[in-house]
Amino acid sequence: MSTTLLTQARTVSRPTRQAMLQRDPSVHEFWHENAKIFEAAWAEWEEKEGNKQFVLDASLYAPALRRAIEQSWKNPNKEIAVKDLWTEVFPNVFEAQFFDPEKLHILRAYLDKVFEADIPLRPPYGIVLNRRGAMLDPRSEGYLATPTFQTFYHELINQYMRPVSRLLLPDTYGYDSQSFGFSIAWQAGKDTTLRPHTDASSVTLNINLNLPEESFGGSAVRFIDPVNRKVESLSFKPGTALIHHGNVAHASEPITEGERHNFILWLYGEGGQTPYPHGPASMPISAKERWTIPDNRPDGFAPF
Repeated sequence: MSTTLLTQARTVSRPTRQAMLQRDPSVHEFWHENAKIFEAAWAEWEEKEGNKQFVLDASLYAPALRRAIEQSWKNPNKEIAVKDLWTEVFPNVFEAQFFDPEKLHILRAYLDKVFEADIPLRPPYGIVLNRRGAMLDPRSEGYLATPTFQTFYHELINQYMRPVSRLLLPDTYGYDSQSFGFSIAWQAGKDTTLRPHTDASSVTLNINLNLPEESFGGSAVRFIDPVNRKVESLSFKPGTALIHHGNVAHASEPITEGERHNFILWLYGEGGQTPYPHGPASMPISAKERWTIPDNRPDGFAPF
């Protein structure tokens, strides 16, 4: 019997953790040479082994947010219903219930199946070599290429993240045609902290994926205002999200117990363009313009 691409992907010789940490050129070659095999393997896995009971669709979103988003796509002049769901918890940092906590188990169960599939996934080692993280966007090497997840991911970006970004942070308009994303799982005693940094994005959306029964200690996101030196630590509740400019300095505090699961999603312009630090002042745009999808093709630029 001929070897399938799924079997081939599972048995390929993989880079060592040390090689990935050191960004050895052989690691890039590994992902590049096997890219088509891994994409085909993920499609084969989903068809043969992926549990079809895990439906990734709009039902995963918080009902109030879903209704407001759907209404605004039909009539952009009703977008205030979306804006009212977000609370400014730090200068230019907004929080809202994004996913329905009672439905998060579906997404998490699907992701658990993904990590059990034994198909190579590239962890987000541009930040930390996270043991239960994955690159989500097709521009990234070794990304999560299952068709079901990719459909869900692109709808999240296009239908939810981009118009919300334009509504809350208007200067991101025009610098939001390109997407980038990864998942992380902070584990006590392992990958536990992230130093103060800014993101190479126009806007960052950080979504917590913890289930209601999953508790964790520490691991708040600490934001730093460079103007007035204000510092504030914000903790996540299941399914909540924080959205902010990429140039807002922030850090993850040490996790002391349990695990914290998150999606980190970025938007920026072609070639990594952002509206700061010295870009032109943003021009007023209409509600109708906010609720549109750019026709720019993915440019292939990956921040890491």
